[in-house]
Amino acid sequence: MTLDAIGLQVMAHAFAGIAEEMGALLVASALSPNVRERRDSSAALFTDDGVLIAQAAHIPVHLGAMPEAVAAVRGMRPDPGDTFILNDPYTGGTHLPDITMVHAIQLGDAIGGYTVVRAHHSDVGGSTPGSMPSSSRELFEEGLIIPPTRWATAQGVRADIERLVLANVRTPDIRRGDLAAQHAACVRGADRLRELVARVGHDHCVGAVADLLAYAEQRSREAVARAVADGVYEADDYLEGDGVTAGDLTIRVRVTVRGGGMEVDFTGTDPEGPGNVNCPLAVTRSAVLFVLRCLVDQDIPTNGGMHRVVSVLAPPGSLVNARWPRAVAAGNVETSQRIADVLFLALGEAAKLPAQGQGTMNNVVMGGDGWTYYETLGGGQGGSARGPGPSGVHVGMSNTRNTPIEVFEMEYPLRIERYALRDGSGGAGRAAGGDGVVRAYRALAPIHVSLITERRRHAPRGTQGGSPGKPGRNRLNDEELAGRAAWTMRPGDLLTIETPGGGGWGADG
Repeated sequence: MTLDAIGLQVMAHAFAGIAEEMGALLVASALSPNVRERRDSSAALFTDDGVLIAQAAHIPVHLGAMPEAVAAVRGMRPDPGDTFILNDPYTGGTHLPDITMVHAIQLGDAIGGYTVVRAHHSDVGGSTPGSMPSSSRELFEEGLIIPPTRWATAQGVRADIERLVLANVRTPDIRRGDLAAQHAACVRGADRLRELVARVGHDHCVGAVADLLAYAEQRSREAVARAVADGVYEADDYLEGDGVTAGDLTIRVRVTVRGGGMEVDFTGTDPEGPGNVNCPLAVTRSAVLFVLRCLVDQDIPTNGGMHRVVSVLAPPGSLVNARWPRAVAAGNVETSQRIADVLFLALGEAAKLPAQGQGTMNNVVMGGDGWTYYETLGGGQGGSARGPGPSGVHVGMSNTRNTPIEVFEMEYPLRIERYALRDGSGGAGRAAGGDGVVRAYRALAPIHVSLITERRRHAPRGTQGGSPGKPGRNRLNDEELAGRAAWTMRPGDLLTIETPGGGGWGADG
């Protein structure tokens, strides 16, 4: 290494600061509540050969899948200053509402790296408002599919491509604003990298990246070896149907830990199905990287060096490595959660990981005349050796905020009649699981609703003798709803979502 400990920290924070500023600019300038308020977006910085340098503390399922997006764009041979757009889950994306921009940073006459911004758009067309149908069977039902496409050059945005995208969505003005915010965030990151290079020198930056990658890999291997003894660890967990079939779907994992490295093998997982819980390989890998991040020390920078510690084996055509054109809308939000859960289950006893959290994003998708809305809801986190799990938080592969009631009611024809912690929903234990939340929506106009929720049949498990958390519940007026549902709310209808509590840790008493 060429940098000492202080130099490593300085440069790690300099690179991470670029990603954080990109995210801050995006949130400050976006139009949609989903990005502006919930912060359902992520930003990162990559090398010119597509290796992660630094990421902001944003959404795990977004960030871990970004290397595939950069690889897809590099395959298009961008020119310096180009910005590409994509959402195709089979060519660098995750699911269609997550639109990604990848900007080729111009450094002199060459590409000096890439800035990447991914944001969830509350509509990208498709069969239902919000582009998250509860029971889609093909990718084409879920919205406009955008392969890696040149969105802008150094001279500006391509108006023809912008018109094409906006002609295929239900809320073009909001989409135009969010896309402009994404592009501005990418350009800001490029400006900041050029300023850093001008300040410390190109060779110093290149050397710092190499040192940080090596440092993250070494520290991560040491942390894994310290946290988990060499051996083989196995577990199964289940999804509660796929929107088309109601039976449980098995995710099976076998983790081999050796010398600080991890091989994660999903052989034995159920095959891809007719519904939309199918998961692109990039999302599966993202969930594995999230669990690795939970095993290692907080001060280790998250970059491509950490990624070298794990390998992922996922049989093609399985639930966790779906093939085109399988529907994937829920794979990104729900299957990713269950992959993280099953890995926590496999490694939990050995690594003293927390009990399972709520294990779902509780997706609520709404739309009406001229508007669409999407939100995910927090719940309980599992208890751990550190203490009780927090209540009312987004867990696992999500890391968004809630939408403030005031914003929600000003923007949409609904009222929030109740928003509170769901007392007693966390599992008992020496460290209790966190409680879920209750959120009740009163319709003021006809509203199309899609629900994609999990952990309604199978409760989040406790560990080390702790009790499970309570499963979630969905109700329309006085009628129980399934975890997946789609219908039109009438004015006066009340939808109540009760999210799961986290599992408890340790035998109580």
